[in-house]
Amino acid sequence: MRTVPWTVWLLLAVPFLGLGSAPLFDLDEGAFTAATTEMFLRGDFWSTYLLGEPRTDKPILIYWLQAASIWALGPSEWAFRLPSALAGSAWIALTFLFVQRVADPGRALLAALIIATAAGVSVILRAATADALLNLWLAASAYAAWLWLAEGHARWRYLGFAAMALGFLTKGPVAVVVPAAAVFLWCVSRGEWRRFFRWGLSPGPIALFLLIAAPWFVVQYLREGATFFEGFFLKHNLSRYDTAMEGHRGQYFYYLWVVPLSLLPHTGWLLAAFTRARQVWDDPLQRFGLLWFVFVLVFFSFSGTKLPHYVYYGYGGLVLVLVGQTHLGRFLTFIPALLWFALLAALPWLLNAAIPNLRPDDRLLAMDFGAQLGGGFVAVFAVLFLANLYGLLRGHTGQRVIYWQGVTAALAFAWVLLPAVGVLLQDPIRHAGRVVPRCVRPWSCTGSIRRAFRPMPDGRWRGVRRCRAISP
Repeated sequence: MRTVPWTVWLLLAVPFLGLGSAPLFDLDEGAFTAATTEMFLRGDFWSTYLLGEPRTDKPILIYWLQAASIWALGPSEWAFRLPSALAGSAWIALTFLFVQRVADPGRALLAALIIATAAGVSVILRAATADALLNLWLAASAYAAWLWLAEGHARWRYLGFAAMALGFLTKGPVAVVVPAAAVFLWCVSRGEWRRFFRWGLSPGPIALFLLIAAPWFVVQYLREGATFFEGFFLKHNLSRYDTAMEGHRGQYFYYLWVVPLSLLPHTGWLLAAFTRARQVWDDPLQRFGLLWFVFVLVFFSFSGTKLPHYVYYGYGGLVLVLVGQTHLGRFLTFIPALLWFALLAALPWLLNAAIPNLRPDDRLLAMDFGAQLGGGFVAVFAVLFLANLYGLLRGHTGQRVIYWQGVTAALAFAWVLLPAVGVLLQDPIRHAGRVVPRCVRPWSCTGSIRRAFRPMPDGRWRGVRRCRAISP
């Protein structure tokens, strides 16, 4: 049995770094955590509501996990984000184990490093939303599908369909569409149509999928009729693809700049893959990963609603392509990181230079953000810039350098950049909530959530109690 290197254990801890250091600053974080809180306030842990209205955006699984976390640990940013961190850690571990099985430990470590420390992915690994959990199920289902294609054992098909069912309970049809498309395109590329239908139309795995995913939807239909299905399937799936919702629109090439930026400081591996496209296509595993990623890229490029994390649904496949590159020269190793750290170190001055050309509301935000980024912020990213410049000039390359580069970038991202952004956007609101004399939010109350939310004699949950003001 292969042992897991200590470096992998360190990567598994990365999603937990700085988990509670920033306020809940993303709109989706606020919606998810508020809906989870209302489950306690209403005493209803089957349906989700937001501000008293049914929330049909997402299925139930992430809310159950968040509710379990805050019941056990008490309400806090850390507890609300804990399910995402756990899912992210599991995604990193799954990636390492899969690549180790189909390739070698060196590539497995690199794959885990990219998932754990890439800039864009780092955000969803510590956000109180459903995306880290969905990516775990997408990776599990697609990797299981590949193992079935390569080995033919029935257990992989069952495990893959179970993962798709859990993904369906996390975010809906995308959990089935993405792995199914990856398998379909790979089979078509090899002229093996029948293998796709053998994978997708097997009665046993389909029955397992329905056993896991269907009960909650059936009960939800019995409780709320067609309301949830119209809101979830028609509005938040079909309409979201057809039209731009909540102002999240973009051009067809939107993700062409999101991908290289979100992979920093590991963008060099993407550039290396472009130069070896023929080798990527000729390798069966890399072809599978490439088709998986390209499908997601194209599919969401034509979506009316565009958000950066949509393209991450293909990163489980993209990482198989990136680690297939056997060598990365020193320029591709260091130049993306140098540009990234230089931009962050110069951010206060760039914001000051841009202020005269911004709209009044954006001007105020830029001024506040520039003031928030003090000397410590600049110093951290300046040191990282100089360290990478030193590595470039000395000609250092190799896995140790890449590992060090990714881990230091992740530490700075989690403990410096994200807290600065979060404090700017939401700290005044959080502070105001703490000094309100009377509150209805459980996290403004002293004591644990089990005291704030305890069942009444009739079995209902008491979700609101008077609280004394918390001093600023």
